[in-house]
Amino acid sequence: MYTLGISCYYHDSAASLLKDGKVLAAVEEERFSRKKFDDGFPKMAIDWCLKEAGISPENIDSVAFYDKPVLKFERLLDNYIAVAPRGLYSFLNVIPMWLHKRLWVKDEISKHLKGFNGVIIFPEHHVSHAAHTFFTSPFDEAAILTIDGVGEWSTASFGTANNSTIKLTNDIRWPHSVGLFYSAFTYFLGFKVNEGEYKLMGLSAYGKPNYYDLIMKNLVDVKNDGSVHLNMKYFSFTYDKVMTNKNFSDLFGVPPRKEDSNAEQIHYDIAASAQLVLEDILLKMVNHVHEKTGMKNLCFGGGVALNGVANHRILKDGPFENLHIPPSPGDGGSAIGCAQYLYYCHKKNKRTIEQNSERVRNNIYVGPSFSDDEIKSFLEENNIDYEYLEREQLLQTTAKLISEQNIVGWYQGKMEWGPRALGNRSILADPRDGKMKNVLNEKIKHREAFRPFAPSIIEEYVSEYFDIDITSPYMLLVVPVKKPEKIPAVTHVDGTGRLQSVSKNINPLYYDLINEFYKITGVPVIVNTSMNVMGEPIVTSPEEAFKMWARTEMDNLVMGNYLISENSIDEF
Repeated sequence: MYTLGISCYYHDSAASLLKDGKVLAAVEEERFSRKKFDDGFPKMAIDWCLKEAGISPENIDSVAFYDKPVLKFERLLDNYIAVAPRGLYSFLNVIPMWLHKRLWVKDEISKHLKGFNGVIIFPEHHVSHAAHTFFTSPFDEAAILTIDGVGEWSTASFGTANNSTIKLTNDIRWPHSVGLFYSAFTYFLGFKVNEGEYKLMGLSAYGKPNYYDLIMKNLVDVKNDGSVHLNMKYFSFTYDKVMTNKNFSDLFGVPPRKEDSNAEQIHYDIAASAQLVLEDILLKMVNHVHEKTGMKNLCFGGGVALNGVANHRILKDGPFENLHIPPSPGDGGSAIGCAQYLYYCHKKNKRTIEQNSERVRNNIYVGPSFSDDEIKSFLEENNIDYEYLEREQLLQTTAKLISEQNIVGWYQGKMEWGPRALGNRSILADPRDGKMKNVLNEKIKHREAFRPFAPSIIEEYVSEYFDIDITSPYMLLVVPVKKPEKIPAVTHVDGTGRLQSVSKNINPLYYDLINEFYKITGVPVIVNTSMNVMGEPIVTSPEEAFKMWARTEMDNLVMGNYLISENSIDEF
């Protein structure tokens, strides 16, 4: 049974294809369109999924879309009536998009999938989030918590999941939203909403929460159960294209920061304050969910679950014994989540929990890949010099290059699912060099200087280098570093790192590369950042990888078994 899942029209459009409940293929539309956070209908992603499986639309049994467009449209109309006459400009811009496109998702699906004659279902937005976080977990039962900006009406929800059943019993509703609260600060501090929230998280480490009390007194009323009520006197997202208004600016005594301006101490402190408020709200929520469900396991999903700093506090200070967050907890991940809901909950198929390594591998490495023959053809067609190395020599040579402070593009196997490069579309560097962070930000990534880099660590050494005793394969936990003097390039200003634990069973090639680096240096850690530059998606094809490498100051590029050095650039 083939099940297709689709998410689109807001950000992170994506498609997934499941066979008998197992993910065969999943990819974001941006990886083909080359438009960062592409929100369009994922035609290319769908086509690739079908091609990867070797099937045509008539082979698809059912299709799931990740939310209910009619309910979303109802909320929009209700909102515009409530705030009228404010919001007229927004109304005139938004409503035509709905009338011409977004309300007719079913027609768009049918038009694109010529020959498909199966069922199309529309789970609620937070149900899709819930399904993705539960069905990627190792649990047969768990409490569920999902938090984002807004779905149809819900902005947060909780409930329970058991085997093939998901029940969301409570929610917080528009416009009162923890996600939009955080996005408001994202906008105010000069970053793009739905894109820059992780930048706010990184910025917060440079400040002190001096505005915590001001925020709690004026902007948000937080109850003991974690439910929130925003003071809409300060927010404009219900009627305008911006998130905050003059009252918000007056409260902090500064205007919204312009994107291209330098951040000052007040911006760092506001960021730190917003981050701490978010964490405290989430802790109240998880305590309440634990009290109401009595579960020992928590599955956490929705865009807010990308906040690795908050995730670690939930794990460290929260009441649950076990925490699971999927590799892509945001809207992109819901392309898989809605398909999982269709297969397990709607179709009532029995769930089989995969072994840990197989489960994690099948959650991550499900994107496009290019064989050595395809890579070689590209190189030779473009007269690019290369050196072919067998596996052991490739690993030893690459590890030695990194240990000598060379920056290496690492392009291998199937592309990772989700927003993080997890060892297959990565830029790698030596974590022992404290200057490497600035070099990567300035000369390679072309991005803000405050942005940290992630450590990839052999999983056997996680507790030796980080204050945590569990694995973190999806790079979703920001935790204190125990040995910052040994890995300064991946230690953030506050002494933390957003780690990826690497298992030999999950990604043997990447594991062995780090292990070779360990043999040379005595450090089982490598700097890992995604193979892209600021404003662009992670590279998909060998051509994109080479072009990105050629226009940055990376030293080497490894694609499959092929090593490319600086003398190849001039010939391209």
